[in-house]
This record gives sequence, C-alpha cells and structure tokens, in this order.
Amino acid sequence: MSDKPHDYCGIFGIYNHPEAAVMAYYGLHALQHRGQESAGIVSSVFDEARGQNIMPMHKDFGLVLNVFEDKRIFTDKLKGCKAIGHNRYSTSGSSNNPANIQPFRVHYRKGNLALAHNGNLTNAPSLRQRFINEGILFQSTSDTELILHLISHSLKTGQFEQIMDALRQIEGAYCLVIQTDDALIAVRDPNGFRPLALGRLGDSFVVASETCAFDIIGAEYIRDIEPGEVLVIDDNATSSGEPASYTLPRKPGTDTAGCVFEYVYFSRPDSRIFGENVDKVRRQIGKHLAREHRIPDIVKSTSDKKPIVISVPDSSNTAALGYAGESRKLGYDCKFEIGLIRNHYVGRTFIAPGQESRQFKVRTKFNPVRGVIEDRIVLIVDDSIVRGTTSRMLIDMIRKCNPKEIHFLVSSPPIIEPCFYGMDFPSPEELIANKFDRNIDRIAAELGVDSLHYLSPKGLIEAVKEANEGNLNYCSACFTGRYPVPVETQMGKEANELV
Repeated sequence: MSDKPHDYCGIFGIYNHPEAAVMAYYGLHALQHRGQESAGIVSSVFDEARGQNIMPMHKDFGLVLNVFEDKRIFTDKLKGCKAIGHNRYSTSGSSNNPANIQPFRVHYRKGNLALAHNGNLTNAPSLRQRFINEGILFQSTSDTELILHLISHSLKTGQFEQIMDALRQIEGAYCLVIQTDDALIAVRDPNGFRPLALGRLGDSFVVASETCAFDIIGAEYIRDIEPGEVLVIDDNATSSGEPASYTLPRKPGTDTAGCVFEYVYFSRPDSRIFGENVDKVRRQIGKHLAREHRIPDIVKSTSDKKPIVISVPDSSNTAALGYAGESRKLGYDCKFEIGLIRNHYVGRTFIAPGQESRQFKVRTKFNPVRGVIEDRIVLIVDDSIVRGTTSRMLIDMIRKCNPKEIHFLVSSPPIIEPCFYGMDFPSPEELIANKFDRNIDRIAAELGVDSLHYLSPKGLIEAVKEANEGNLNYCSACFTGRYPVPVETQMGKEANELV
C-alpha cells in the first residue's frame, strides 16, 4: 500500500564466479521489493583485444525482469567473474533522470571503478557545494556521485587508500558495494543503519542487502558485515577463505542505529538482517501489540462469533500471526483469518509516482473476502500508516462487506518526523499523525474505523531487542524525532534537478 514509507535500494555483489552477472540478476530479482524504479548490473572482465580491464554495464528503468529481458545481455555483454547490481527507489536525485540509475561506473587514473549505494549521505549538501566551488561537473543529481568524486580527487597514492580517504569524509546511512579491476569492496556505515550480509557460494563470495538474495542462488550466509566495516574481497580472500577487514571510525557521541523499519516493513520475512530472522522479530512485535492493546479493551459489542484478526498482506502477515497467537495465550479468544487477498501481479503501490496512480493501484492490489468478514468483529493488523489515504480506501472496501466492527492495529508507532537516513517520506505536514495533531481518535475517524491502536515506541524497541539479542541499537527517529547522527539542512530529492 502507499500508506508506507518508501523503500530505498537493494545492492548485490559477487566475486569469483564464472556467471557473476547471472548470479547478480537473480540476487536483484530477490531484492526487487527494495526498489522498482530501475535496475542495473556492472561486471568486470579483462578484454584480450584491448589488453585492458573493462567494466561492461547494463541498466535501465523498470523491474529486473524487464531490464534484463534479453538473455544476450549476459552471453554477449556482461562477461567476467565479478559483478555488482542495484535496484533503485530514489531517496536523493529524481526518479526520472536516467543519469541517476545505478550502479555508477567511471574510469579514472587508477583504473575502472563501479559503485552501488543504499542509503543517504547526511552531509551531502556541504560536499556538493564544496565540489561546485571547485568547478567539478556533475553527471547526476544523486548523492552517490559525491563518493566517486571524493575517490577520484583524493591525494592518496593507492586506489584502496583513495577509497578509504573518501569513506572517512562521508556521513549518514549507507551500504556500498564497490567494484575495482581486482576487488569487490563492501562497506557498511559506522552506525550500521543499513543491513549488509556476507555469503559464500562455493569458491565465490557474495554480499547483499538481505539474505533472501543468497537463498535464490544457493549461497550460504556467513555473517553480517559489521557497522563501520570495510571488507575487501579479492584473490587473496578466495585463496585464504577470509576477506581483509578494515574499520571506519564512528562519529564521537554516536552509537549503532539499525533502521528499525527494516524489521517493521522493508525486509522480506524470509531474510536475516542485523543478525536475526525478520519473521521472528515481526512475530515478537505482534505479541507486544497484543499485550499493549488487549482484545477485551478494543471490542465494543458482543457476538457469538470469535473476533477475527486479518493482516494487510504481505508485510504485516507475521505481526498479525503474533498478535492473534499472543491474544489467545492471554485468554482472549480470536481467530486468524485471510480476509484480504492480494494480487501479486501488481507491484508495491507506493513505488508508483503520483497519488492518483497509488489510489488506482490499491483497488487492483487488494480485495476483501466477504464471506470471512461479514457480520464479524474485524481486527486489522498493518505495519504502518503514512498518509492514510489508501488505508482509508482499504477500510471502505472492508466496510462494504458488512462487518460488525472494524478495529485497526498498527505494529509501529505513529510516524511524526522525516527520515534523513534513506527513507523517502512525504513532507511532515502530509503525515496523517501530524495532520490530525497526533490525536488518535481523529485519525481513526478519518480512516473510518471504530478504533485505532498503535504500538508504542518503547514497545517496538523492546520487542525487537527481545527477539534479537545482539548488541545493535536502533534508530526510531521517525517516531520520536531523536536523530542518532547529526543531520545537515536537507533538500528534497529533486532539489538538484535543473527542470
């Protein structure tokens, strides 16, 4: 639904595989949910005729299946034993500017370089202004290009030293896969906002935003790349079985800050991120929702039929199961039902630009099951609400099935602040929580439900930490306004466009 924060991107990299580009294709296919605006792959091969290394590239607007529809792209073009790939949803830089499609590829004095980026640089405005003052020309409006300029203008001697020099100058939320002529370099920002995992496929190393990209190609998950870690995968790594690891310093006074929305909504439930299975965490979130909002406190009327719990498929399925299971455990009889059918041939509706398009797509994406809903007390579990417009449309559809009551439960707190770390929210005044002065009853009336219940910020973090006993702390700035890393004055994602 469009009542969600917008995704950012998915990245994938593979080293030492005879069909590297094909593996990247499948990896991007598994990561399609992270971005549907464009897709691209850059491979690397030594060109015997030219006597030099080259990096063939193919990228375009559209879904992975469409962009790489012609198999000759792989047989004739994207050759080589290493490749990086990118699915894009724009969080900086216009979505309709072809220059912003990643990966980016350049040739400079140290050879070829390709880069794919997930996240946002919080110091992008000052970096861009610095380069403008120096007379540097930009080919895109994405903050990812800034990283390439920092590398190419570094005064350090070696290419890896230039890359490290550039990484020490950027701030914010980022995961990177960087491809050089002889290595694949994976980077995670020092605060660990974004997930990035390392895997193994035979003699090949693989990195990806989510482990579902490993599953599709039969790769084995090894571990998460640590916050601030720079992992160098080259021939030494394949022969020794261990990539070289370097560490970026964390800004003083800051801590780790994994994006909690990865668990709430973004990541696939079959993925493992931040060291834990998404499905397990979402079930725990649903359990906390059941403890905070008990069925007897919600239901207003009596009925000889059990209240039914339904999810808004697919991202809230697991939380709804957790809510129903915990409610029964607490002694409140209810039944989990499939009350909404999702058409899987329609993409995530929030990807579509323009409200009119989103409103059309929600009608094509979901359909209620009248026989399940009619004359029942319905508890709908969803993971988040942003604008509320398509949530209202969904409630209207369910209301036409004549339920006895409709109660809306949200497995995250009200979104009240913008995100500067890679999520593309609407402006604060467009957020439904702010539009109605954060008054839950008024929001419920706008949505057309009998009651509305959000999980508390405290309950969300407690649920995540109970399910994931790792040491990572989490960013919940969009719920609380407490930003874990300082942010420069930000511009809209299309602010650098000329038209």
